[in-house]
Amino acid sequence: MREVTATGQSVNDAVESALTQLHATRDQVEIEILDEGKKGLFGLFGNRSSVVKVSLVDNPIEETRNFLLNVATKMGIVIEITVTERDREVEYQLSGKDIALLIGKRGQTLNSLQYLAQLVFNRHTKQFRTIIVDAENYRSRRKDTLEQLAIKLADKAIKTRKDVALEPMPSYERKIIHTVLVKNRNVKTFSAGEEPFRHLVISPLKKEQVANARV
Repeated sequence: MREVTATGQSVNDAVESALTQLHATRDQVEIEILDEGKKGLFGLFGNRSSVVKVSLVDNPIEETRNFLLNVATKMGIVIEITVTERDREVEYQLSGKDIALLIGKRGQTLNSLQYLAQLVFNRHTKQFRTIIVDAENYRSRRKDTLEQLAIKLADKAIKTRKDVALEPMPSYERKIIHTVLVKNRNVKTFSAGEEPFRHLVISPLKKEQVANARV
């Protein structure tokens, strides 16, 4: 965080001087008045200048965007980033020629980028917001795949009468599968293991459990 201390004939003059030095606008800074100053007799004797400390506040959205651009550059990938804000969520949509390298196998690289992006964002603000890093709408396609997988593996659990453990995946992907199967009265889902190996288990219900569930 950059900051400057500036003086002026008034608080406003001092603030404007600081903003000029920081090349910033008022909505990008925090202002602390150190001395409001004093006008002397007849404006000539006993004058005291106003003193302020103006600090340039980091923009967490831009800092996170710069982080993602920097990672891509170091990987030799040229990307464009579209940022979308909605409620308490910020989405970074990545696009580019070699975007598959940033997605990785089953989205593992993309998930790692999202985890790191969340850390970067949180480091620059005290206001929590959910960070989503996507690449050419991969997450939408992944959601469709997971929903189909959930139905398929639930059928397998019911037919074999055995638990079916899925591969480790982030919490929001586990939630997708859970949401699909929550109305299936023949199975239940639960998470097992510790991060980063936490995974979802689809477990068939016993006949008496199924009967109770339908009551």
